[in-house]
Amino acid sequence: MSEFLLRPMAAADLPEVLAVQAQCYRPELIESADALASRLALAPTLCWVATHADAPQRLAAYLLTHPWPRESLPPLDGVLRHDAPADPRLTWFIHDMAVAPAGQGQGLAKRLYEKARQGAKQAGLRCSRLIAVQSAARWWQGLGYAPVALAGEAAAKLSRYGKGAVVMGKEIGA
Repeated sequence: MSEFLLRPMAAADLPEVLAVQAQCYRPELIESADALASRLALAPTLCWVATHADAPQRLAAYLLTHPWPRESLPPLDGVLRHDAPADPRLTWFIHDMAVAPAGQGQGLAKRLYEKARQGAKQAGLRCSRLIAVQSAARWWQGLGYAPVALAGEAAAKLSRYGKGAVVMGKEIGA
């Protein structure tokens, strides 16, 4: 069994993040370096990577999360603004988690999730949302997430994430 190290994501990790993303997602879900960098810049303490212990520059998995207004969805492959006004109804938005084939079956997704969840709680975020794609809803349900009904602009944004995409949410506690 390979050893993996978890650490906060850094901007220097983005080329490897893009490589893992390309291994894990359908082409229509691939996001640009600029889009991913904007998410990392929003909350660098809430973004994590798992590296191979014997090759720390090589990523086995990553997790990008950030605060986001509860009643909105971030655009797929959009650059997020960093000067948005403070919103008291922020949620911990799990934007993207991917585990490369070499890291699968090692429990990396749950370990990354737990690291980021602790940071979100410390930041005062009490609820979480995500968009489950590529049939991942069942995995997220195992962590206590449930589908969330949408209306208006949020429902329109969801359609960009592809057929079968599901918005899910849960309370993450104090």
